[in-house]
Amino acid sequence: MCSIMGYCGRADIKTFEKGFCRTVSRGPDDSRIIDTGKGILGFHRLSIMGLTPSGMQPFELDGSYVVCNGELYGFEKERERLKEKGYSFKSDSDCEIILPMYFEYGTDMFSMLDAEFACIIFDGRTDEYIAARDPIGIRPLYYGYDEKGDILFASEAKNLVGLAGKIMPFPPGHYYKDGKFFCYCDITKVSSVCRDNVETACGKIYEKLVAGVKKRLVSDAKVGFLLSGGLDSSLVCAIAAKQSEKPIETFAIGMSEDAIDLKYAKQVADFIGSHHTEVYMTPEEVISSLEDVICLLGTYDITTIRASMGMYLVCKAIHELTDIRVILTGEISDELFGYKYTDFAPSAEDFQKEAEKRVRELHMYDVLRADRCISVNSLEARVPFGDLDFVKYVMSIDPAIKINTYGKGKYLLRHAFEGKGYLPDSILWREKAAFSDAVGHSMVDYLKEYAEKQYSDAQFKEKIQKYSHARPFTKESLLYREIFEKYYPGQAEMVVDFWMPNKSWQGCDVDDPSARVLSNYGESGK
Repeated sequence: MCSIMGYCGRADIKTFEKGFCRTVSRGPDDSRIIDTGKGILGFHRLSIMGLTPSGMQPFELDGSYVVCNGELYGFEKERERLKEKGYSFKSDSDCEIILPMYFEYGTDMFSMLDAEFACIIFDGRTDEYIAARDPIGIRPLYYGYDEKGDILFASEAKNLVGLAGKIMPFPPGHYYKDGKFFCYCDITKVSSVCRDNVETACGKIYEKLVAGVKKRLVSDAKVGFLLSGGLDSSLVCAIAAKQSEKPIETFAIGMSEDAIDLKYAKQVADFIGSHHTEVYMTPEEVISSLEDVICLLGTYDITTIRASMGMYLVCKAIHELTDIRVILTGEISDELFGYKYTDFAPSAEDFQKEAEKRVRELHMYDVLRADRCISVNSLEARVPFGDLDFVKYVMSIDPAIKINTYGKGKYLLRHAFEGKGYLPDSILWREKAAFSDAVGHSMVDYLKEYAEKQYSDAQFKEKIQKYSHARPFTKESLLYREIFEKYYPGQAEMVVDFWMPNKSWQGCDVDDPSARVLSNYGESGK
């Protein structure tokens, strides 16, 4: 993971440095700031591809510059094509192809990339800035305007606090040029519904997910895996284990007294033969880490914060105890195949609309969580379920066969790997437990209990009135919001709202985002 920042106008370099240094943990290997003559670009490097100094950014080509936090899959083929057109390259970095591609294809290049990326380009031929972000928003990018009206871009909102007014997430699947944002890919838009039957769809799901994992194993730095014991991370680890010549390294975390998933993670690790590490967290660690986690996340969302506690602490342990630099995770499966609450979808059409909403908003919730918890510990996140080819295909499948009519959520994903020896049936068909619950039901209970002690009922009712956007509705949500405002004052609109089940559906009108409060949770927490 790296950190990028661009001030697209006249700026004081000391002011720029003050904002930019807030994310040095994203790229601790090297840092560079350059004056383009029309603004400033900055880059903090975490070396993943092309580990030599020649891979350091910004890259320059004929007076133009680029900084990119990205992973460009299959870049070698495009580099060879560009060499045939007369371009030369000084490094093995995938991101060095961006400027030549921009010179050749202009903004059309963004839709050509098989990548998770965020980039800022200074075009020295026209003295203008162009920025872009991948279609899901796996790599972060924010923007805001200073008092002169000049636009700023940065990997995290914390870079821009005090430099810009209103800070907002750069919309995924868009590029910025000539003062406007243009959509180059709406990953949720289905031009025509795919009518593959269940068996055909499952065959393609299998092939595309295996390919998505395989391409994310390519790295010049060491790779590790988060393994919760749930279906999604278990599949990623199992696929990787079959692709690897030696045992992969897996990591799991839980509360010492009631970690639901630790035993299942151990079962998976034993089955796939991984070198497995268990990390335990205490109630004291959870509470003492809360403010740091909210600060690093830049959100007040309840479920994002809860789920980040375990992820942050396990990644902290990986950073401190190993030389791993790249982490593969299981995010984005739920948005595509369904949550526990989507079992209540009134129709296939409603299921699809909910999936579209969840994928569009991913960059504010699960993807944000994975990025921040991993990057703050100087690691890079890779998300196989976010593979563009995979996401486009699953989104296009007829929702009538995606909705849960099988008595088992995520049926297509489970059936796709059935009988292929990747996982034991007890894991493949196990009911889902939410990550924030699976690290131990007690963790969420400790957080709620702690929040209850911070406010009387009268204080709660009084304090929530000051917030108009995403008004807190529990003492826990108020506590998170007040900590958020301490570090990101007045920036609540960066998050559209609290992540919650669709309250308009029967069975989903609940007052807590945890699947534990749903009537169909059943065996999920066992």
